[in-house]
Amino acid sequence: MDLKLTDKLFIVGGATSGLGRAIIEQLVAEGAKVIAVARTQQKLEALKKIHAGIEILTGDLSEENVLEEILNKIGNRLLTGAVVNSGGPPAMPTMKTQLSDWDNAYKTVMRWKIALTQALLPKMMAAGYGRLLYIESVSTKQPVENLVLSNAMRLAVTGYVKTLSQEIGGCGVTLNILAPGYHATQRMESLFIKNSELKGVSETKIRKEFSDQTSVKQIGRPEDFASLAAWLLSTHSRYINGQTITVDGGLVKGTMG
Repeated sequence: MDLKLTDKLFIVGGATSGLGRAIIEQLVAEGAKVIAVARTQQKLEALKKIHAGIEILTGDLSEENVLEEILNKIGNRLLTGAVVNSGGPPAMPTMKTQLSDWDNAYKTVMRWKIALTQALLPKMMAAGYGRLLYIESVSTKQPVENLVLSNAMRLAVTGYVKTLSQEIGGCGVTLNILAPGYHATQRMESLFIKNSELKGVSETKIRKEFSDQTSVKQIGRPEDFASLAAWLLSTHSRYINGQTITVDGGLVKGTMG
């Protein structure tokens, strides 16, 4: 299928690893232009060596000055879509959290996404077209053990995106969420290590426990996720709006997963 993304401009956050990088590789393969945003300059430079046509921007998406840099980078160009993606809060059980952890989780998971949306959406609405794709977590459908901060804050993002998609429907801009399950990413490796420490068992056993929770009995690959992301960023997805779609290998057991 031709996704018709040639020369279309996208912003992708969390660009240098995991799901963000996989989405960039998919978009580049489709001929799209990409502004890659991440916190580590060295990793961005390495990514640009592989994909010479991309543009890079170093910074933390939760910082307001980075938002301004993004807008300057776009300039007067037509922005087709944005992948709103970044890392999550640290893993911990509920009773281990402090109020400061919740304050930080709001900043790292939700606040900057609202700010970025408010900055980009008027440009898309004026153009009559746009795709905003938020990368959250399978925890929007069922809680993930020892990730209470993510479980709570990502549900808040879901409520925000759903409400906004209803309010601006009909303007040519769609907002959707992809909720990844267990994929082979650095974030997932950190979760394996944390659970290994908490339970006092080997990381190998933890990996098997996580794999066995899915119906396909395996951890996903980032490219499995990126293929659907690219489709949702294309014109073909015009009738999908305000949805939270899990890519989880059958992890969610509920019928609404």
